Amino acid sequence: MVANVVQVTDSKKHIEYVGRYFEEQREAFRRNPMPALSERRANLKRLKRALLTHETQLTEAIDRDFSCRSADETRIAEIMPSILAIDYTIKHLDQWMKPSKRKVSMLFQPATNKVHYQPLGVCGVIVPWNYPVFLAVGPMISALAAGNRVMVKMSEFTPHTSALFKELMETTFPLDLVAVVTGEADVAAHFSSRPFDHLLFTGSTTVGKMVMKAASEHLTPVTLELGGKSPAIISTDVPLEDAAHRLAFGKAINAGQTCVAPDYVLCPADRVQTFVDEFRKQFAGLYPNLRDNDDYTAIINDKQYNRLQAYLEDAKRKGAELVEINPAQENLSDGTRKMAITLVLNARDDMDLMQDEIFGPILPVIGYDTLDQAIQYVNDRPRPLSLYYFGYETEMQDHVLNQTHSGGVCINDTLMHVCQDDMPFGGIGTSGMGHYHGKEGFLTFSHAKSVFSKQRFNSSRFLYPPYGTALHRMVYKMFIR
Repeated sequence: MVANVVQVTDSKKHIEYVGRYFEEQREAFRRNPMPALSERRANLKRLKRALLTHETQLTEAIDRDFSCRSADETRIAEIMPSILAIDYTIKHLDQWMKPSKRKVSMLFQPATNKVHYQPLGVCGVIVPWNYPVFLAVGPMISALAAGNRVMVKMSEFTPHTSALFKELMETTFPLDLVAVVTGEADVAAHFSSRPFDHLLFTGSTTVGKMVMKAASEHLTPVTLELGGKSPAIISTDVPLEDAAHRLAFGKAINAGQTCVAPDYVLCPADRVQTFVDEFRKQFAGLYPNLRDNDDYTAIINDKQYNRLQAYLEDAKRKGAELVEINPAQENLSDGTRKMAITLVLNARDDMDLMQDEIFGPILPVIGYDTLDQAIQYVNDRPRPLSLYYFGYETEMQDHVLNQTHSGGVCINDTLMHVCQDDMPFGGIGTSGMGHYHGKEGFLTFSHAKSVFSKQRFNSSRFLYPPYGTALHRMVYKMFIR
């Protein structure tokens, strides 16, 4: 009973913080609705300095939250792409901020058309647990570059990282510029119901629907970065050593707890067993052992671990063949929350792991007879966040690109499209809406305001009544044809 009272009290406190911070940021934005380039760059540099100064603390906090998360994985997947994105944004921000000139029809001359990029105001960011730093900092970069105030709701499933990130941001920025809140799911629900000028959510499709519903009460525009079942298609002639090596990395990093992780593999039926053998070999080269290997990440908590184990039990019960990739044949079932990658053969649509996003180290391998059959398999399902194709013939690459829809694509690689600063990142359909990163992120968090401008001479007066004049007839003859 005491614990419940404490939780309610804490939630009430965090909810009060959300309301207070929101009002303070809205008032601060009214005082400074168009921050200068120098101010925006200074804010980004402060963010970069905070990440670099506290890199070790951040990697240690994430390691504690996962019970085992490689410091190198955190550097590669969270710290480094965040720093690179800040540097890229600082370098190009002056060009992004300039009004873009647009054409003016002869009918309306003399005049000018420009699109001005204006900050939206107070923007909200809801962060998931799997990459708590990168998925907080990435949207913050775009929002701050666009001149906004930012509120960030961290995940309750990464308490050490969330508390540290909140502390770092409070010592780096005033609360009326950047405010970080923590708390349970009820705090997140309240957060998503605030009348933000833009709200970016990263997480599951199920929760994304709830966030969008809450945001709709205020007509708050949303960017939803969701997940889905991202397929990997192996061609008939690509060297399986190449495909297996890159797929093993893409699936093993963060133990598959990645929204763009390969969710299942479509492999030519006559190459499936060879792929399994090659995957085993390549994975062993990356991770010779798992239990005491700090390079291999644990599952975040018992709830997620039990969910993944239930997927395997359901698949086995329904006739799947489970191939555990555990090079040292270690016992991992005694509380470590580490899971070997398990390849699932003979997977069927009625299995739970073929219905839900797996989000863990389980990889179904499904045989196909023709490439068009594999493409049809992908197209029969909801549009994924990512698609991976392995094959070196450009004609076949183009065929896959043209015949499928996905948020993004890697050809002969996995995951790396997310790290490209000059390309947008986002989903399509049930895998999300909207995008950010780079210039597209700046545009997402900006209002593109059209400005039509003229001076003393008013050519439009020739269109004014009374109608039916010779001048009207001449205009119609010139422009309605």
